[in-house]
Amino acid sequence: MSRKPWELAFTAEPVEVAALRRIMRLHLGIWGLQDITDEAQLCVSELVSNVITHVGLGTPATLAVSVRGTHLRIEVHDPDTRALPVLRDPSTDSSEGRGMALVDAVADRWGVLLRPDRKVTWCELATKLTAPDGHVEAPSVMRAEALLSLYAAAMPMPCRTGAGRVTSAVAEETVIAAITDFLHWLQAHGRDADDTLDRAQMRFEAECDALCEGA
Repeated sequence: MSRKPWELAFTAEPVEVAALRRIMRLHLGIWGLQDITDEAQLCVSELVSNVITHVGLGTPATLAVSVRGTHLRIEVHDPDTRALPVLRDPSTDSSEGRGMALVDAVADRWGVLLRPDRKVTWCELATKLTAPDGHVEAPSVMRAEALLSLYAAAMPMPCRTGAGRVTSAVAEETVIAAITDFLHWLQAHGRDADDTLDRAQMRFEAECDALCEGA
């Protein structure tokens, strides 16, 4: 899976926080990293709120997101190199620095980079990836890969590769071929193929929602 770095310019306003959280959730869904959605959204909220509180409303800023190794990296860029994030004990009476304490609690690591024209506050979250371009090894995904490897081995070239493994170049076509054959099987056994597809879609969406809620 290709997970290309992306960035988005925004203005430091409270209304932008919810929008940035939604965008983060969308991208993590596309990247197959739904299990860290809550942590990533919290980090976005706190890093952006830090700019609003300590740099100022209306500050032009940028959210940049990438995968570094097997970690998700979240950066917020702003033009003030003097207002540095403060980490305080959340048990103290002062509310200042509590946002970064939350980031510190959920992130594997965080820090600040000072550039000539800007400050970059960043944090990294651990994922379940085994490689930057790999996928989270959820049981459902592993079962599907095992089935597709067997299915591809039974298909004629060029839908086969060495050792019967499915490559990214043919994986999607292999999935389509497998689903088509299952639809033929359902029809041959007097089952409603459309009803089965609808039920499968509903189950898939329910499992995705449960994963996001339980993350």
